[in-house]
Amino acid sequence: MKFYIVIPAHNEEVFIELTLQSLINQSLSPSKVVVVDDNSTDTTASIVTNLSKQHPWISLVSNTSSEAHLPGGKIINAFYKGFNSLDSEYDIICKYDADVIFPENYLETLAKHYQNNPHLGMVAGHCFIEQHGSWVLEDLTSKDHIRGGLKAYRKDCFLEIGGLKTSMGWDTIDELLALYYGWEFKTDDSLHVKHLKPTGANYNKGAKHLQGTALYKMRYGITLAFLSALKLAYKKQRISLFWDYMTGYIKASRQTEPFLITEDQGIFVRTYRWKNIKRKFRLRR
Repeated sequence: MKFYIVIPAHNEEVFIELTLQSLINQSLSPSKVVVVDDNSTDTTASIVTNLSKQHPWISLVSNTSSEAHLPGGKIINAFYKGFNSLDSEYDIICKYDADVIFPENYLETLAKHYQNNPHLGMVAGHCFIEQHGSWVLEDLTSKDHIRGGLKAYRKDCFLEIGGLKTSMGWDTIDELLALYYGWEFKTDDSLHVKHLKPTGANYNKGAKHLQGTALYKMRYGITLAFLSALKLAYKKQRISLFWDYMTGYIKASRQTEPFLITEDQGIFVRTYRWKNIKRKFRLRR
């Protein structure tokens, strides 16, 4: 299977070589890797350029964007800068972060999952972070969600969901739309990916309301948004985030922000979320 990989990178000189080296060492080599230097002011570009001289399937694309480190639109715009530089001869398109280290059998294992299940649209491993000298499962990692830094899409699935949305919450919308169109996704807990920089470590303060805005634009409705905001704040162990998220939701609803999905898709999303809540509630009883 042909894996094409796009890696948006903003000031990642500390990590980018480790990420690329882990892809170079894969038992199944990627066909193409594009690193998008997204307005970096450090040596990210030169590190990638040096590696590309040794490995011609690695390339560098430059992108100009704002200095603000915001989740959502900025990173997806950078992804598309790289994606648009590629041809369409891929089987799997990946959007990977520039601060992760993959185990050597990572792509080979993904390929086996795809080959064994023609309905599988997305698959990934789990993120681990270093704490006190040991690698532990990152709090935001779950078997029910593929992390934004580890996205890998079967071509037909990627095209059917309409690609990636330039919005906070894109890495949840893609899964929900995949399910809406009849695709499956899964995580493989045997694939331990080292995440070198905690999620959101460098996010700009302007990002604090974006999660709530995304919940509105995904047509969650106020009750589901409330529960989701509470869950996210609990996972991040910062109750103040709950108020930030709900403030973002309320502002978006008052300003009638445009939705990211259709009304029918919204009905599917709400039904799916409520089924999951009820299932988990029954399991805990």
